[in-house]
Amino acid sequence: MSVPNFLKDLLDARSPTGCEYEAQAVVDQYLEPVADTYRKDIMGNRFATINPEGSPSVLFAGHIDELGLILTYIDDKGFLYFDTLGGHDKSIISGRRVAILTANGVVKGVTGKRAIHLMTPEDRKKVPETHQIWIDIGVKSKKEAEAKVAIGDPAVYDQSFELINGTVGVARAFDDKAGAYAVLEAARRLAKDKANLEAKVVSVATTQEEIGTRGAITAAFSENPDFAIAVDVGHATDSPDCDPRKYGKFVQGGGPILCKGPNINPIVFNKLKALAEVKKIPYQIEADPRPTGTDARVLQVAQSGIATGLLSIPLRYMHTPSEMVDLQDIEHTVQLLVAFAQSLKAGDNGIW
Repeated sequence: MSVPNFLKDLLDARSPTGCEYEAQAVVDQYLEPVADTYRKDIMGNRFATINPEGSPSVLFAGHIDELGLILTYIDDKGFLYFDTLGGHDKSIISGRRVAILTANGVVKGVTGKRAIHLMTPEDRKKVPETHQIWIDIGVKSKKEAEAKVAIGDPAVYDQSFELINGTVGVARAFDDKAGAYAVLEAARRLAKDKANLEAKVVSVATTQEEIGTRGAITAAFSENPDFAIAVDVGHATDSPDCDPRKYGKFVQGGGPILCKGPNINPIVFNKLKALAEVKKIPYQIEADPRPTGTDARVLQVAQSGIATGLLSIPLRYMHTPSEMVDLQDIEHTVQLLVAFAQSLKAGDNGIW
């Protein structure tokens, strides 16, 4: 299939949490020319508003930050030590190519640890701690390393997007470039069809979700919309070793996952479900008994409360260097967001 350039550019952008510059630049390129108003904030969020005088108002949120590493120490031989940005599976950090984002450009390296041949049988059973893994940039001294990198420089896995079968692709950061693309592409499409839009729509690319939904907090307070929908990725549980009795049953290619539970406004949920059925958009339903691990958790309780929904794009192998998504699920999510915005009429609210 033809992959949208906007999506590909977002996936290729390196944007470890707190250092989202490359993704911000992509959003600026694709949204600023088409939005009625466009702004940036202190947290690094990007806001694209369509129909600013419309009512009611709805905020679509998807985060552009991704997992990463941050340099914390350089030893005498020039090996770099780091801490993690976001929730990593430490068992898969070593043996990866990484790109370090420095003030003078990208420096390439490899994560390393003691080879399996040099481990005792007991050592082989253990997952290494972060301080037992390092980044090797091919230098021989601390001085040589410090000429290339600095403490506090972030890094990401050096692995890009690729289609592997039909509409199924793998990428380093579908979490949550897929969701960010969906909310921003919805704004781009609504900008072309404002005749059918009564609502004010603000699509925001949020930052620092991976360390506590921090960008969404300030975005919700500054916009204070009537409605909000967060778009993130959710676990596709159709791969081996995922017990649906524990996690629910969610299929890659089965359409966006509609969340239902205390974090979700029932009016928003019911409207999303009804629209999916009318528009013949495939969907799946997830029950979540607590605040979700997404931007929705803070959108719901900002200001005096925001009527909030959550759409999740089914994803396999979350928080690994090779996350897998069916691009059709992303497209169906865009379609549902557009339908939701166009369905809102003056006087609509989330009071129940």
